[in-house]
Amino acid sequence: MCLPDTMSGVYLLRHGGPEALDYRQNIPVPQVGDGQVLVKVLAAGVNNTDINTRIGWYAAEVTGATEDTDQEVDAGGWSGALKFPLIQGGDICGEVVAVGTNVTTLEIGQRITCPINQPRPTPQNPVGFVALGSEYNGAFAQYCLLEGRDMYDVSHSPLSDIEIAAIPCAFGTAAGLLDRAGVGRDSSVLITGASGGVGLAAVQLAARLGAHVTGVCSPSKEDAVRKAGASETLARGAPIPQDQFSHVIDLVAGDVWPTLIDALKPGGHYATAGAIAGPMIEADLRRIYLRDITIHGCTFQSAEMFSALIELVNAGGVRPLISNTYPLSQIAKAQEDFQSKHYPGKLVLLPWEEVA
Repeated sequence: MCLPDTMSGVYLLRHGGPEALDYRQNIPVPQVGDGQVLVKVLAAGVNNTDINTRIGWYAAEVTGATEDTDQEVDAGGWSGALKFPLIQGGDICGEVVAVGTNVTTLEIGQRITCPINQPRPTPQNPVGFVALGSEYNGAFAQYCLLEGRDMYDVSHSPLSDIEIAAIPCAFGTAAGLLDRAGVGRDSSVLITGASGGVGLAAVQLAARLGAHVTGVCSPSKEDAVRKAGASETLARGAPIPQDQFSHVIDLVAGDVWPTLIDALKPGGHYATAGAIAGPMIEADLRRIYLRDITIHGCTFQSAEMFSALIELVNAGGVRPLISNTYPLSQIAKAQEDFQSKHYPGKLVLLPWEEVA
């Protein structure tokens, strides 16, 4: 296959607002190396982590919610300082177009996806990972260079390219949360941010496990949350009952955090993979240790867990809600719409679609 020398894509030039994003049409196409595959990006999902990384929200000195952040930071990526320019994008559906040496499980033409947080455990760090689109170039371009060992074949999944691109971050994070917290049949689960990409995925997966799901969302998105599998919903900002849930899956944090701990039954499990309302919380430790509450931080995703998720994807057992798509050149508009929280589910970028 004859590949072009250059491609369209979006560079992140520095931490900052949408002006830090630079759409270019002359980015060099990466060259495949040992153990690597070059993938034509068919679709790329939009996520909180893209925006958090762009504005440097992961820096320790940033203490507010994402939309309130305007600080200048030096080390705002997953693991600290980023190397600019960076191509972001951790959600990918692609087609293999070139295969490096020592890649024996992939062929040109296969449709693939991969986790956003790719496991790299070591004896010193058993939950180590590298983040696609943060620690190395990701899917916000027409081509993406990936490690063959991280790829999963989705050639025969009934899901569309756009739907596959909505799986890795949302469903991978949700599956990790539920697995780490031990959600199962007959669990009573409260899910915050239930109308977002991760939240809807958590609702869908928890319901599949046989849990009784209550989703917190705005009234305008209640139907989407119930269609995903929630038995009940609570309006955002409404009082949350105490001592009712065996598990809380939290993507919001902020000022509501103490009420989420109080919502758990004694012996309950709280799991988090986000803090869109703010990472700084106040806690009464007595409400935690006297009631034997377990707290789980959930970022690492094991290969076994992601493999099980892909089996479900290939069987058509899950399906994300896609609210809108955009040409890659309109990434700033897509991220603006994402931050508005107007749409439930996922927004997806299309690198090969031209602006009408």
